This record gives sequence, structure tokens and C-alpha cells, in this order.
Amino acid sequence: MKIVIAPDSFKESLTALEASLAIENGMKKIFPEAEFIKVPMADGGEGTVQSLVDATGGKIISKTVTGPLGDPAEAFFGISGDESTAVIEMAAASGIHLVPAEKRNPLITSTRGTGELIAAALDYGVKRIIIGIGGSATNDGGAGMAKALGIKLLDASGEEIAEGGGSLRSLARIDVSRADARLASVKIEVACDVDNPLTGPRGASAIFGPQKGATPLMVKELDDNLHHFAAIIRRDLGKDIEPIPGAGAAGGLGGGLLAFLSAELKRGVDIVIEATRLEEHIQDADFVITGEGKIDGQTIFGKTPIGVAKTAKKHQVPVIAIAGNVSPDSHVVHEHGIDAVFSIVPGVVTLANAFENANIYVERLSTNIASVIKLSK
Repeated sequence: MKIVIAPDSFKESLTALEASLAIENGMKKIFPEAEFIKVPMADGGEGTVQSLVDATGGKIISKTVTGPLGDPAEAFFGISGDESTAVIEMAAASGIHLVPAEKRNPLITSTRGTGELIAAALDYGVKRIIIGIGGSATNDGGAGMAKALGIKLLDASGEEIAEGGGSLRSLARIDVSRADARLASVKIEVACDVDNPLTGPRGASAIFGPQKGATPLMVKELDDNLHHFAAIIRRDLGKDIEPIPGAGAAGGLGGGLLAFLSAELKRGVDIVIEATRLEEHIQDADFVITGEGKIDGQTIFGKTPIGVAKTAKKHQVPVIAIAGNVSPDSHVVHEHGIDAVFSIVPGVVTLANAFENANIYVERLSTNIASVIKLSK
């Protein structure tokens, strides 16, 4: 018997690899001779670097970068086991968690640190960079990122514009002649699960600005500035990023990555499935076990368990999902490839207890699932 184990992390309790190991340990008690293939998964958000590093036998690289407010920040990125791919979470360098609530101001926060992580990844000679862009503190359209990679964003007097979304209004010209030459030979894929355009009522500033500290007046200023930014990009680079779905992600970083790095925006879980070669592992499996911290009605919208299930169904492989919290509306996942869903929690417990004992609960449930599989045979 071959069983593929491909869960996401269980937030605040288990990484995807830890969950995979607990599932394997539980099922081995019933099927000691089975072949278990562990493929730690993610959907492009928090934990993606760790999951892809674990899945490929890679490593985590620490790097001091420029934080959102210009202060040094301790960040990280991942390198795959074959050293061909780098994995970056922009939040590690430019995330909202790096800015105290009272200091959040998207007029001045910058994505420069994200650009510095990209430059550091290029130092390893990678040919592919995967970037997750959730959880940003910024609304600068990726301007800071671009400047960190040698792209000149100049005002009317030929000086480089300041950091932050508030400075985009002074942009007069873009000069890409001194951009990092290594970018031309690297494929950049962006994990983006939102379809917001760069500007307008569904744009970066209007939808995401308030959670980053923007007042209504600031939202209008930021939106106007991004509109101006897009117009200069259209004129100088010949790229119209303003209406593209996903361009508004991470304060317009999605659009900046399209404009300056010719990146491709893709659904996060699809990037991870490809990077881990999940389908190769699944195609001759007998069962697939997936899961994450919570399975509910929203799981069908790009979450890891559904991505895994759709891959498995290409080869008619049964899929079992486990979660810490299984909501009443979770039944919709059965229409998207998941055959059975189980909660790891054995009864009424506190959240603290569930987090503390997650490893035990996952292992115990996995033994029971394996027992049912054995009975069915």
C-alpha cells in the first residue's frame, strides 16, 4: 500500500512537516509495511517557505533587511534541496507584523526589504523564485522592491523618490537600465489568491489600506498615487498593470512584480503543488491524506486540501482530510474531491489544549483512520 501524506500546517501548533510525521506515525501502527510519502504543503501564505524547504530537503537562509519603516529587520527565505529555486514570503521582510499598530502608515511603509530578499536569493544562482505576497504592511506598488533591485524611480529633478506609497505622486520617470542583470534569467512566480486590480473601489488602497493604518483621506491619496504610478509604468515600460486581477495584492506589490520583474501571478497552492511534484507522488497512490487547522466552507477557495484533492482526483485516488476545526458548512468540500473529513479533537477541549496536544491528537486520529481503511479491505 502507498499512502501520500500532504497536509498544510496546523497554525500555531504544527508545521506541515510535523503534521505529516504525526500522520505517518499513527498510520504505521496499523500498516507498518506501507510506503508513506510525505509532501508538506502550503497555499502561498505563511509557512510556504518552511513547507517547500521541508518538502525538497532544502534550507532556510537568514538575512537582515530593511523593514517596512526603514529599520533593520531579521528576515529569511528558503532554498530548495537542488538549489534551483528560492522561496520568499514578502511578509518576512515587509509584513504588517513588523510594524506596531500605532506606527502603521502606508504612506511611508516600503517593500524595499522584499527586494533585498530577492537580491539575496539571486546570489545563490537560482533559476526560479517563488514569492508569497500576503500580510503586507505596504501600499507602495512594489516601488521599494524595485529600487532595491537597481531600478531607478526618479522625480522631476532626477532624484530618486522617497520610500512609501505617499511618494509615488512625485514619480516622473522610470529607468531600468541599471536593474540587476540576473533578473533576466530567472523565472518569478507569485502566489496570489486575490483578484483585486491595482486601483479603484476594489483596488489595493480601498480594500486593504485601512487595515494597514490608512484613513479615508489617505486611501484616496494612495489610490491616486498608484494611478499615477501605473500611468508612468504604462508610458515608460509599455505595461498596463492597472486593471490586471491580482495587481492590487499586497498594496500593489502584485502589480509591481508584473511591471518590473515580468512575474507570473498564480494561485498559491498550484505553485506549491508544482514545486513539490505532488502529482508524480499521487498518481499511483492508494490513499491521500491531507488537512489543515480548519476546514469550512471557505476551504474550497484555493486552500491546500482542495488543491491536493483535485490533483488526486485526476488519478481516481481517494482523499481523506483532517482538521482541528471542522465547521458545519464543511460539507461543500465533498463536491470538490474530498471523500471524508475528520476532526482531530477527541472531545470538548480548550483551544490551548488543542494546540498543545495537536501532535498526539493527529497521531491518534490517523491510527483510527488506518484501522477503518484496514476494515474496509
